[in-house]
Amino acid sequence: MAQHDSATVASYELEVPVQAQRDVVWDALTSSTNEWWLPDFRILGPDSTVNLDPVPGGLLAEHGAEGAALVWYSVQMVVPGKSLNLVGHIAPAWGGPALSMLQLKLEPTDDGTVLKISDALVGVMSETQLASLQSGWKQLFGEGLADWVARAPQS
Repeated sequence: MAQHDSATVASYELEVPVQAQRDVVWDALTSSTNEWWLPDFRILGPDSTVNLDPVPGGLLAEHGAEGAALVWYSVQMVVPGKSLNLVGHIAPAWGGPALSMLQLKLEPTDDGTVLKISDALVGVMSETQLASLQSGWKQLFGEGLADWVARAPQS
């Protein structure tokens, strides 16, 4: 018998402070993704690589051993140095099916930059899954990106 789950629409926003100028954060976000992508987020194994091609139609993708590959998101829109709009799919194996429209926006502050994350989702998801997505992005961009930028040599 077929199972029919109801689709829902949900959204949330997060902010992650980064102790660096916006251009430094942009460069890390778009050019050094593999350096700060946390091990727990490497779906294809600890030796996989994660890269972002920040152009419309470009991919945030992970590549693993023996040709394994995963598209995390596709780039919908880019405003260089300022924002990325990404579209991704959450497969049923990860709690979907659902569509995620993720915006990453960098805004300068007095002491660096704030990364504003907004995610709008449509599809099958529970409150627990939404909470997990929120905490996951906060961990990835806080403990991953922000901490890596703070440790990286500034030129």
